[in-house]
Amino acid sequence: MMAHFAKLDENNVVIAVHVINNDAIMVDGVESESAGIDLLTQIHGHSKWIQTSYNGIFRKNYAGVGYTYDYLRQAFIPPKPFLSWTLNHETCQWEPPVAKPTGPGRHEWDELTQSWFILS
Repeated sequence: MMAHFAKLDENNVVIAVHVINNDAIMVDGVESESAGIDLLTQIHGHSKWIQTSYNGIFRKNYAGVGYTYDYLRQAFIPPKPFLSWTLNHETCQWEPPVAKPTGPGRHEWDELTQSWFILS
């Protein structure tokens, strides 16, 4: 098993995601986030790390480069894709002002018209 940690800059933006073996951060048989942070700080000399969950078990979303960590929500939030989209505070995902169609084809958002279109 592997543990994943997001490296944050001074604005809490993810600048990298590192993976380490769970065995390296076990304390009394339990995976320890603080042990992971200590190990990564020792290796990289950078001290702002937050563990992320690859399968979304905690912190809402798996961290990716460019995501922001929100300490109040305890969540990684992806970059806002379009100005008109709003943050769903429950899922910490951005949502369009108009629901995405469920029909066939690949739908893309058009910010200018505030509507979905199908790629041909």
